[in-house]
Amino acid sequence: MNETFPTTSLQLSSLVERVERPGLPAEGLGGRVVMFLEEVEVAPPGDDEVIVRVEAAPINPSDLGLAFGGADVSAAVSEGTPLRPVISAPIAASVMRSAGSRVGMALPVGNEGAGMVVAAGSSDAAQALLHKTVAVAGGAMYSQYRRVKASICAELPDGTSAVEGASSFVNPMTVLGMLETMRIEGHTALVHTAAASNLGQMLNRVCIDEGVPLVNVVRRSEQQELLREAGARYVCTTASDTFMADLTEAIAATSATLAFDAVGGGRLAGQILTAMEAAAVAKMPAYSRYGSDTHKQVYIYGSLDRGPTELYRSFGMSWGLGGWLLTPLLAKVGPAAVDAMRRKVTSNLKTLFASSYTREVSLAGALSLDAVKDYARQGTGSKYLIRPHLA
Repeated sequence: MNETFPTTSLQLSSLVERVERPGLPAEGLGGRVVMFLEEVEVAPPGDDEVIVRVEAAPINPSDLGLAFGGADVSAAVSEGTPLRPVISAPIAASVMRSAGSRVGMALPVGNEGAGMVVAAGSSDAAQALLHKTVAVAGGAMYSQYRRVKASICAELPDGTSAVEGASSFVNPMTVLGMLETMRIEGHTALVHTAAASNLGQMLNRVCIDEGVPLVNVVRRSEQQELLREAGARYVCTTASDTFMADLTEAIAATSATLAFDAVGGGRLAGQILTAMEAAAVAKMPAYSRYGSDTHKQVYIYGSLDRGPTELYRSFGMSWGLGGWLLTPLLAKVGPAAVDAMRRKVTSNLKTLFASSYTREVSLAGALSLDAVKDYARQGTGSKYLIRPHLA
């Protein structure tokens, strides 16, 4: 029997607006992002749909681009009421040029989450999920209730809570996607930056479990100790005076020729390529003015530094730098491989793919000015979990 559920749900949304300035042409206008809570309709489920009472949804870096729209969050201001807060922040004119297509649209935020199925359509697949705790990666998950296709719900194992299953897609599947990319492209080891993050710690555990050599790159010595205590063998700290020597030594020891960079801007991607080249050249039997013919690849998958990516070409002629996203990789490997990855994640949610959070907040709490500025930093140790039904 279906549980009674409200016909409306509170949902966190993001809206980009233009800021009109008399005398300026449209292309010179700036804008602002407005984040707010709104009531949305919850229609009864269709035959192959379910209604999920969302109990936990993480704030991932991949959510912040939609939420903030490229705004300067350091200049954000708070309006509204404690129960219905509104956050707004300015968007530069240069950023507005790429945000123009979403002006005036209130977009729901939240890539993933977990909760109890409280209503189900008539299909066998939907009915089988009734009263089960499921993980969902369906978008708009910063909501109290979410109507979704039964087919995108992953039933969590008995004894697994919604909090434990809330982060079962973005980070775990990204980790497995990185390893899948490594194998598809013929690499045997990895370099990973921002390695003390939740995702980085997860990647470290999985690489240890699967015997994949991993070079972890972090910013501070305390992050280095965190990873070493978790069993990491190779950890290099960018703040160290010996960073490049340490990185080259670790890459030489692991033969890593593939890196995933969460930073994006600055010199780090180029430094990794340089260290890979130095490690490769050291193994060459003879000198070549073109450098090594070992292909070196860095994929940028994050934007912790939004500045320019700086390359000082000291890494030969066999190299690549590009962007990497999980979704195209999943489409490339196909449904069978994706199902196998999801099963691996679901069966190891409390171990290899466990996530930790520094703070739990309500929907309104997620829009408090202090919280917004904290999780916008994307710093290690600032992982937030939204609990939509908290008072």
